[in-house]
Amino acid sequence: MLKHIVMWKLKESANGKTKEENALLLKEKLEALVGEIAELRSLEVGINAIESDASYDIVLTTTFDNEADLKSYAVNPKHVLVSDFCSSIRESRVVVDYLI
Repeated sequence: MLKHIVMWKLKESANGKTKEENALLLKEKLEALVGEIAELRSLEVGINAIESDASYDIVLTTTFDNEADLKSYAVNPKHVLVSDFCSSIRESRVVVDYLI
């Protein structure tokens, strides 16, 4: 199994919405992928609750059977739509992938 974790720092405002509004919208869009992409085994989204200089705004934790399934998920049109939205609201992004 492969755990895929992504964290984003969001722009203060983007697409006419605040950072907080965009965080909630991104969470909704990511959670809507559950059951829509066969390779996706689990998905959890969290919005940061305690601000600090080191914190990110939103985190995604997903699980896949293997790297091939993660790559398939990455190019799935439903995921690409969410990814495109995310690109429009984020300042930065970090990723960790590890075997479990």
